Amino acid sequence: MKFTLSWLKDHLETEASLSEICERLTMIGLEVESVDDRAVFAPFRIARVLSATQHPDADRLRLLSVDAGPEVNDGKPLQIVCGAPNAREGLVGVLALPGTYVPGIDTTLSVGKIRGVESFGMMCSERELELSEEHDGIINLPADAPVGTRYADYAGLIDPVIEINLTPNHPEATGVYGIARDLAASGLGTLKTPEVPRIEGEGEVGVALEVRSATCLGFALRRVSGVTNGASPEWLQKRLKAIGLRPINALVDVTNYITFDRGRPLHVFDAKKVAGGLTVGDAAGGETILALDQRDYVMPAGTCVIADDRGVESIAGVMGGEHSGCDETTTEVLIESALWEPLDIARTGRALGIITDARYRFERGVDPAFMEPGLDLATQMVLDLCGGTASRRVVAGVQPHEPKQVVLPLGEFERLTGLSVGPQEQERILAVLGFAPRREGEALVCTVPSWRPDVDGKADLVEEVMRLHGVDEIKPAPLASHASVNGRILTTIQARDRAARRALAARGMVECVSYSFVSETEAKAFGGGDAALKLANPISADLSDMRPSLLPGLLAAAGRNAARGYGDTALFEVAGVYHSDTPDGQKRVAGGIRRGTAGADGPGRFWSGNAPAVSVFDAKADAFAVLEAAGFPADKLTIEAPASDWYHPGRSGRIKLGPKVVIAEFGEFHPKVLKTLGVSGPLCGFEVFLDKVPEPKKRPTRTKPVLALSPFQPVRRDFAFVVDATVEAGRIVRAAEGADKALVKEVRVFDVFAGAALGEAKKSVAIEVTLAPAERTLTEEELEAVSARIVAGVAKATGATLRS
Repeated sequence: MKFTLSWLKDHLETEASLSEICERLTMIGLEVESVDDRAVFAPFRIARVLSATQHPDADRLRLLSVDAGPEVNDGKPLQIVCGAPNAREGLVGVLALPGTYVPGIDTTLSVGKIRGVESFGMMCSERELELSEEHDGIINLPADAPVGTRYADYAGLIDPVIEINLTPNHPEATGVYGIARDLAASGLGTLKTPEVPRIEGEGEVGVALEVRSATCLGFALRRVSGVTNGASPEWLQKRLKAIGLRPINALVDVTNYITFDRGRPLHVFDAKKVAGGLTVGDAAGGETILALDQRDYVMPAGTCVIADDRGVESIAGVMGGEHSGCDETTTEVLIESALWEPLDIARTGRALGIITDARYRFERGVDPAFMEPGLDLATQMVLDLCGGTASRRVVAGVQPHEPKQVVLPLGEFERLTGLSVGPQEQERILAVLGFAPRREGEALVCTVPSWRPDVDGKADLVEEVMRLHGVDEIKPAPLASHASVNGRILTTIQARDRAARRALAARGMVECVSYSFVSETEAKAFGGGDAALKLANPISADLSDMRPSLLPGLLAAAGRNAARGYGDTALFEVAGVYHSDTPDGQKRVAGGIRRGTAGADGPGRFWSGNAPAVSVFDAKADAFAVLEAAGFPADKLTIEAPASDWYHPGRSGRIKLGPKVVIAEFGEFHPKVLKTLGVSGPLCGFEVFLDKVPEPKKRPTRTKPVLALSPFQPVRRDFAFVVDATVEAGRIVRAAEGADKALVKEVRVFDVFAGAALGEAKKSVAIEVTLAPAERTLTEEELEAVSARIVAGVAKATGATLRS
């Protein structure tokens, strides 16, 4: 939102400086993005051409003798070389002296020679001063323009432009008047804008009006006959140019001015170009319109449009049509002031890809009570600038605004904010903001004004008083200290999040933050697509569903990196996924993917050989690293294959706690899923469901036990077992570990073999068992006894036989 300082002071009586106004705007929540103080125009002076002769060495250049006033060159004329076709004796124009920065050509002038003749400045065109695109000649001012004075003072260019950043909950600040109201409520001046006088008009509009769409919450129309449409006055053009708008003609400029001045978008139709009556209705789908931006748009079904007997003339609340637009030949104009359902306007703008000042305001909420006064204000400006006579208004489809009442206990402000603001000051601020507070005992009963659709309860009123009283008034205070060591601060899930992030970062992975939304196709590919998880108002068609998994976003990010030449990537994310629309349906997950050769040892080529492509084992190691970091040792877990359908059925697995609880999945991805997502290459990934990891048992103390190392040499024994091909190696490992928990320190699988010699559907799994005696060296008899217990334990658990 842009506006000039003089524009603001049309509504605000204040003696505050520019810096004070900008500081106060930021403090009350209207953050100042930039300030253009227009100082670039200060050096330019008004000068008169005393003589203009032909350049001796150039046909298109002339030598000018220029009077720039008594303060320049001791009043002596300056010699300037100029190529403008309108340079002549007696012309009064704008002079840039050496050392002046000229914005239109991005150059700082110096004394120079042009075709051998020195030039001590430059006579400027409007484009060189960035006032317009006019560059056919130098600026030609009236003969009585004061020579020697600053051009900026004469033309009123020293008018700072302020740009603020608006949050969606401040629709009232989309107009300069609303900004002035907030500043007045903060104590930086008083409002001085009178109410808009009502214009009754004479005669009929002459155009039938019918409202058929629920999107339209009110429609007001008036005809002004006998207008003379031309260029708008200079003051109006300057303001529009200052905020980046191009003046078009008086009728259009009036609507643009009121859009920014009062936050009230309007539209004007050339009445003679409207065929029959106007109908506000919903498009059937397929209708086309040539809009004011010279582009053709096809209307989706249900889009609210304004149509005449020939077809669509305007996209409601977004943009008008070119066919019925006003130009210099317009003599009969229809002025429209309407009100639209904000969500419908937002959907229309997104569907058509149109961003306009009208849409920006309507989708945030326009003051419903200013619909008819806005029509009257536009009518009066048209009458003043273009002449003519106004008809009576026609109003249709109005849904009456019912103001809300909010009760604010006087003590609530200090309770919620810690600030002490007296009842009188609270009442003053709310009164200036338009809430019409009245005292009832120890509370203020406030009527929410029509221009504040964002205010619903007493907390909103407290926020308004706080921001306008000044959040800078909140004094910093130290946190209360405790007499003893503080207890636990982070929750279990917070601690797990942090531990998971650190573990994965330590394994060479890079954290990624992706959208919580995915497309319907991606959601269905990863077990989602539930209708309850579809967004009612998605920001784009590709982000229509809440994500059922972290993997689609990570795979998409890996694909984008690969397309830019970074094929070996390892990404992770710790965030929420959504399996239903209930609170229990939101789960906390740590997920990650690896692509190319981005294994835990790092990607790339080495002298000893190329790094291998990532595989299911990389994903498994990542998943176990997260579980270990979360405080759950891997020796209590089982693994089964395969994992969910989006993983490769032969190269994936599930990590389970007990027979039913799945706490993680890992593996390489199914080729069909990768094709659906449009990514390729060696890819593996995992997800650890942090919510399902049980909390570790609480211990009475965090003191670590004394480290006890055995002085006796460990003994290693190898066993090879023949089992069914379906038996997991993990079952064998756990059975061997349980054979003698005091002696068995480690069990490791070092070989798996399958062949015809073992029999059909059989395999051999070889394990190495490390025995660590604590009290004395084991005898051969004791070693044989332990070995027998290991063989028996594995046989009982898996049906294995010792391979001979």
